[in-house]
This record gives sequence, C-alpha cells and structure tokens, in this order.
Amino acid sequence: MSLVAVNRAWSNQVWLRRSDWLVAKTVLAAIALAGAVLLGIDLIVAFAGELGEVGEGDYGAGTALLYLVYTLPRRAYDLFPTSALIGCLLGLGALSATSELTALRAAGLSKLRIGAAAAMAVAALLLAMLLIGESIGPSGELRAQSLRVVAKSKDLGVISESGLWAREGDSFLNARSGRIRGRDSQAYVELDRVKLYEFDSEGRLKSLAMAARAEHREQRWRLFEVHRSRFFERHVETETVAEEIWDSQLSPEVLSLSIRRPRNMSIRDLQSNLDYLQRNGLDTSEFANAFWARWFYPLNVLALCFVAIPFAFGSLRSGGFGKRLFLGIVLALGFFVLQRLLVNLAEVYRIDLRLANAGPALVMMLGTWLWMRRPLQAGS
Repeated sequence: MSLVAVNRAWSNQVWLRRSDWLVAKTVLAAIALAGAVLLGIDLIVAFAGELGEVGEGDYGAGTALLYLVYTLPRRAYDLFPTSALIGCLLGLGALSATSELTALRAAGLSKLRIGAAAAMAVAALLLAMLLIGESIGPSGELRAQSLRVVAKSKDLGVISESGLWAREGDSFLNARSGRIRGRDSQAYVELDRVKLYEFDSEGRLKSLAMAARAEHREQRWRLFEVHRSRFFERHVETETVAEEIWDSQLSPEVLSLSIRRPRNMSIRDLQSNLDYLQRNGLDTSEFANAFWARWFYPLNVLALCFVAIPFAFGSLRSGGFGKRLFLGIVLALGFFVLQRLLVNLAEVYRIDLRLANAGPALVMMLGTWLWMRRPLQAGS
C-alpha cells in the first residue's frame, strides 16, 4: 500500500472519529437539557405536594426542601429513560434540521454508525445512572425517609444499621425491615424480624419478645412465631407461641412512612427481601417486579433511544422542537404502559417476568435495526 493510501485511510479514520464525537456531543447536551427540565418539573410538583404536609409535627418547608434534595438521585434515575429518549430525539433532530445528518450520510456514514455514536453517548450516562441507582439513590431515599419520619413523629425513627424503631409508651419496637403488602383498600403493613421491648416505670426491662413477622390487618396487630422472655427479680420465664394478637395502638399509617418501596431499593436489598419472602412461602410478586425491572433498566433505556433514530432521518427533519418533544413523551408513555400491561398479564398467567420486561424492548430494538438495515441491503 502506498504512503498516499495510508495517509488517506488514516485521515478517513480521524474524520470518522470526529463525526462520532459530533453526534455523541450533540446527543449528550440534549439529554442533559431534557433531564434538567424534567427533573426541575418533577421537583416543583413534588414540593407542591409536600407543602400540604407542612405543619405536621416539626415538618416545615425547610425540612421538605432537604427531603427533596435527598431524593434527587433517585428522581434522576427514574426520569433518565424518558430524558434519554427526548434527548436523542432533540439531538439527532437538531443535526437533521441543519442538514448535518445528510452531510454525514453523503460522506459515507451509515445509519447504524450514526446510531452507534448516539448509543455510546447514552451508554456513558447510563453507566453513571446505574451506579447512582445502586449506591447514593437508595441511600439518599433512606435518609429522606428518616428525616421525614423523625420530623413528623417523635416516637418513630429509621436507622439503616438496625432497622426501624418505634415507641408506644414504655414499649419499644424494632423491626429489621418492613414492607407494604397489597394494594389500595387491601394494603397492609408487614414487618419482619421484630423485637418488642417492654420497660417498667423505673426503666427496667420487663419483657423481650422476638417475632419472625408482624402484620397489621383488620385494625389490629398480629405477631407470628413469637418467643417471649419475661424478666423477674430472681428468674426469667420464657414461652413460645405460633401466633398472638399484639394489643397496640401503634399507627400503621405513620409506620408506613418509614418503609421503603421496592422500586426505591437496590438490587441487593431486593434480593434479600425476595429470599426472605420465598423462605416463608409469602407472595413475592411486588419485589420480583422491582427486581427484574432493575435488571432490565439498561435494556429499556437503550431500546427507547434506538427508537428515536428512525425519526431523525424521517419526518422530523421538517418538524420543530415541539413536535420532537411531544413525540418523545408519547413514545415513552406508550412504551411504559405497554410494558406495565405485559408485566401485569405475566403475573396473572404465571409467565416468566423476565420475558415481560425484556419483550417490548427487544421488539423495538429489532424493528429499529431492521429499518436501518433495509436501505443498506437495497443499496442505498
């Protein structure tokens, strides 16, 4: 190969890398802008909702603002799929509107190459979101709940190392973890690995009860697999019962404020809860849904971004910002509604949840890939 040919090949590679960077940089800027706008709107709506609870205990406007700050990582994680889709539509649409995509295609860049450059930009941000979703997101959510619970109720607290603590008179409750089971009118609070400490008026421990599980149904608390020790001056009495009613006025509504929702947990915490529920033969559907949604989160993000690519080469060239924004929101809502529907059907008919979570994303990615391949096979 001649020196001229080598130089030409090297120049082409440099130009291609610069073209990839142009596409990636434009998409990154658009995703950042879309994310900032969506996050700002979400925070304004959330703050308006929190203002209705200001005045409960020591919960003031300053506490509400701090609560929202703690939840920022989780909100950014939840909004990122929509932000990525809208950002891809806006970024590629901007390149298309200025005829830069046409110039790149005329210079020999395939649609797959342009789509790959956009996907690399999304993948870089996606990696950051995954780290947030497994670290500071759940941690910030736990801090936010602790702040809110302590401000609203002086007899309730959340400590990450030892779980939930609640007080009722001279009795103290400690639960390693808890969850809200059921939905709507059938919802109830369930706690596991519960310890009940009862003290006398002089602060001496009267009894200690350890229960494998506690739940609040039909306006009363039930304890399961209870092992109780009563302490006297010279001896200790113990008893074990399979189930008993716990006579307590501890409010499940207040207690539920301290319980993290499955969608706000890390994969490790979700796996721990799933293991506990499976060992005890309990319903795992809610935690299984959240668990697999976490695993398929990257695939869903990439699928949504791939769907944006055909529009950049099609009708969006003559459309403006409003058209791309509207289309992005419709696509995101349609995708999430379809996936939610398939997940619910999978629960009803006992279909593997992995298929329900992965199905829509894989179909969308396959359709987009075939669309991009078709012109290449036709020789265009």
